[in-house]
Amino acid sequence: MTIEELQDPKDAPFDLLELADPSRRQIELYLKQGRCFVLKLENQIAGVLVLSELTPEKLEVKNVAISEVHQGKGYGKKMLMLAKEVALDSGYQKLMIATGNSSIGQLALYQKMGFEMVEIVKDHFIKNYPEPIYENGIQCKHQVVLEMKLKI
Repeated sequence: MTIEELQDPKDAPFDLLELADPSRRQIELYLKQGRCFVLKLENQIAGVLVLSELTPEKLEVKNVAISEVHQGKGYGKKMLMLAKEVALDSGYQKLMIATGNSSIGQLALYQKMGFEMVEIVKDHFIKNYPEPIYENGIQCKHQVVLEMKLKI
């Protein structure tokens, strides 16, 4: 397993990024502003992470996704550990991540990793995505924002 930073956003694995965010337009916007890392297994991309500065004190995980065949094997946790490491090394005080109210597995993982819920943005996905999103039999309506305070 290796993790490397992509230098050109055009090389980003959109198939994986779209697992976590169905909006190609949104993905293209945050790829331009952020840093993209890929996790490779035997030279095949199996995971992706996009980080973007919110403020000089806060770094946000804009997207994290693992290919479906490699989910449940700890790779998502490794990518989040990388996000924390990058944030600490860059002097950020907080690491942020947001997900949908229907993303039950992600909400559990993020909290196990030390993120805490700080905000719910009502109707975020209804207002910002043209098609309804369903996950785990639940309509994704609200954005759940979580943060991790970093010890510097």
